[in-house]
Amino acid sequence: MAFTRGLDRAWLLWALAVAVWICVPASGVHATVAGILLGVMTPVRPRAGEARAPGERLEHRLHPVSAGVAVPIFALAAAGISLAAVGEAVGDAVAVGVFAGLLVGKVVGILGGARVAVGLGLGTLPERVTWGDVLPVAVLGAIGYTVSLLIGQLALPDLAAQERAAAAVLAAAVLASVIAVVLLRRRTRES
Repeated sequence: MAFTRGLDRAWLLWALAVAVWICVPASGVHATVAGILLGVMTPVRPRAGEARAPGERLEHRLHPVSAGVAVPIFALAAAGISLAAVGEAVGDAVAVGVFAGLLVGKVVGILGGARVAVGLGLGTLPERVTWGDVLPVAVLGAIGYTVSLLIGQLALPDLAAQERAAAAVLAAAVLASVIAVVLLRRRTRES
């Protein structure tokens, strides 16, 4: 787009981002639209003499903030978990079932499904990939956060039960992340 040609100056993009982020939600439009508009206006092709496009440079700079701060805050806000629900979830049968379903059921399902597919000849492991490499990926499958929260909201009758299930989803996601990191680091040391 011709009108975005000069919009690769960082200060200008930041000023525009702040203005759009304030004005769009204030107008009654969802904040996601502001993000889409900013994304469309960010140049994604390098100009002559540039090694990387402005969009790529911004992505590289913003990724740690996005992945390390914004996404976890969004996840916690979307879950709507009260601190009381976290304590109550420990002894709740439904919450324990949700936790086990995510942390054990999904891992067994993903790993087992892959083994069955390979055993039946429906697929093969890529070259130099072992089942020890597939296990951490299967563990990461336990981080099915948003769908798990949605199912909990649809399946459970009251808000307290939904909050306990959400706390179990969060606990399973955190534990699965830690386990996957440990497994991946161990695999890296072995190779």
